[in-house]
Amino acid sequence: MALGFVVLLTVLVVCIGLVATCAVCLDRTMLGRALADYDRRFVEIVPYLGVTALFFLGKRATHGYSLRISEALDWDLTAEIYAAEGEFVAWLQGITPEATLEFFSAMYMFGFPYLLVTAPILYFLLSSQRYFKELLVSYLLNYLVGSLFYTLFIVYGPRNHLSAVDGLMYSFYPQTQEMTAAVSANTNVFPSLHTSLSVVVVLLAWRSRREYPRWFPIASFVGACVVFSTMYLGIHWLIDVAAGVVLGVGAVVAADRIVARAEGDAGPVPAPDEREDGIASDPSD
Repeated sequence: MALGFVVLLTVLVVCIGLVATCAVCLDRTMLGRALADYDRRFVEIVPYLGVTALFFLGKRATHGYSLRISEALDWDLTAEIYAAEGEFVAWLQGITPEATLEFFSAMYMFGFPYLLVTAPILYFLLSSQRYFKELLVSYLLNYLVGSLFYTLFIVYGPRNHLSAVDGLMYSFYPQTQEMTAAVSANTNVFPSLHTSLSVVVVLLAWRSRREYPRWFPIASFVGACVVFSTMYLGIHWLIDVAAGVVLGVGAVVAADRIVARAEGDAGPVPAPDEREDGIASDPSD
């Protein structure tokens, strides 16, 4: 029952955030153009959607094998990570006001899926699907590298390794633990995919700031809060976050090159009726 409630609440909050963001970032003509042109756009991105679907189906089918390989290898890096950074996470929890717990818990649980869902919706609404393709490839590369590291290495988060670190969100909101356990093992720590995927969204928001100038500050704020929350809540080490930043940046750079080679062009070309400020012009103007 707890899992169903948390999932339903997450979907509701993400949908509210998506609608609010579209209201802020879009103008009245963009939805109309997307509806009139959805078939062309969909056909253009189908190969990317297909590869993504195949990857996640394969990932799901091999999840059990991945866990068994990880257990057989038994390469536990937790002690090495702790030796390198010490009790940084405990110190971070100590200096952060307890009153912010609910806010950062919400950012971890709701802000992260909000970023992952909102970005592709916004990019699908652009006439060029280049950013959508780069985003999808970046997501794929993150999960591919993350899955490889999670298979090869066992790493327990600070809350599972240090008595000085509290699993704050799970202590105050135990119902959220069932949901996170359903999608990730407690050894899936290095690198932090919450960090890397948030970095991907923020970097692409920066690259698309001409089309969506209001999306970049929104994505940056939410992304920064998500990254901070992973450490404040005792889920990730600072080293996990640093590795996530490197992975996110690398994925965006690689995705740009992969899509450029696949498409045989240099970048997204905005439609003539999309102004530089990201607000589409009204044909009647």
